[in-house]
Amino acid sequence: MLRNLTNVTVALLGAVATSAATLPAPSMATTSALQAPFAIVPEGPTQETETKEVVPEKPKVKRLVCKGCNTNESRTLEFLQKRGITDKNALATIMGNIRQESTFTPNICEGGARTSYPNCGGGYGLIQWTNAPRFYGLGRHAARIGANPSSLDAQLDYMLHEGDWKMIERYMKTPGGSITHYMRLASKWIRWGHHGARTDFAYGYVNKMVLTEV
Repeated sequence: MLRNLTNVTVALLGAVATSAATLPAPSMATTSALQAPFAIVPEGPTQETETKEVVPEKPKVKRLVCKGCNTNESRTLEFLQKRGITDKNALATIMGNIRQESTFTPNICEGGARTSYPNCGGGYGLIQWTNAPRFYGLGRHAARIGANPSSLDAQLDYMLHEGDWKMIERYMKTPGGSITHYMRLASKWIRWGHHGARTDFAYGYVNKMVLTEV
């Protein structure tokens, strides 16, 4: 009886050993999982993709600026260059004439009074528009563009639309002339009766103008 029990025990132990030998060995991943059943995956930094509009840099241009000039003088010089007048002598001649006529004061009436356009009977503004067609033409033009006839902008715009200016503009846009040459053209535009210091003013503006990158 004892011998039979011993034989059964030995047989059972052999079967267990054989089953254990045939089981597959645990993989490294399984081993890791068994060692750390609650593995924590660290979060990476949150990256937000920001789209920025690339604004192209405005190209710089060169133009003449007036050193020591007041605001109206500087704005007029810039206005004339945008119109296509680039010669320094031509620009200085136009500036010298406006200085003689009005000292760049758009609301000046003949005789020196500062007043609004309706309160002046003639000889008004930057170039002292005097005779009826030119004087009333300023008021009509300002009304068409919705501007104040006593303002610098309205008068500069009106100047370009006058037939007297259109008659000389292409010559003012032609570079290489002397102040004397451009002054003869300006006399047809302004129709002055008294020359005054306009030529001296023109030479003064030549010395004030500096070519600058803006």
